[in-house]
Amino acid sequence: MKLDSNDDDDVALFDAEEDSATRKNKIKHPVASFFHLFFRVTAILVYLLCGSVGGSFIACMVTIILLLSCDFWTVKNITGRLMVGLRWWNQVDDDGKSHWVFESRKASGNQSSASRSSNAESRIFWLGLIVCPVVWVIFAFFTLVSFKIKWLAVVILGVVLQGANLYGYVRCKVGARTNLKNMATNYFGRQFLKQAFTKQEES
Repeated sequence: MKLDSNDDDDVALFDAEEDSATRKNKIKHPVASFFHLFFRVTAILVYLLCGSVGGSFIACMVTIILLLSCDFWTVKNITGRLMVGLRWWNQVDDDGKSHWVFESRKASGNQSSASRSSNAESRIFWLGLIVCPVVWVIFAFFTLVSFKIKWLAVVILGVVLQGANLYGYVRCKVGARTNLKNMATNYFGRQFLKQAFTKQEES
């Protein structure tokens, strides 16, 4: 019995859709995904262990600073480019002026599947990028409340380094030419006008 050609096309179509969904949810850069979380999570664990268990303050501080520095370099230069196609850096022009550059990889139809970001990697990237700076902000708050002044420099460094990466990649995501303050102002302005027009219609 010979199968109809339309049935063959339907089967091929469903197979292609399943393969596409599998590629989107597959982690294409497992090493980059691992180190994207490894340094920042380890720094948080070391801080918690040193604060609760105790130990040499100098050794703990140096270890946390090294982990935060490795995390900043890795996320800024490697994992952002591989996992989500974003990167940011500072460059100096011929006049000696410093400029911040924010770039995002543009999706195109002829772009190879190996270079496209998967949904799984994107979730891992943004989850780690957002949650960890929030954790360091919480640490900073409790450090001030509990008067653990000796840890203040460490937690501030954690907030600054991981907050810098978060700000840089958010700028890459929303657009290098977009001013975040103007975005917020325009949003609240639109909401105000919308409410004003709604009240006029009701009256």
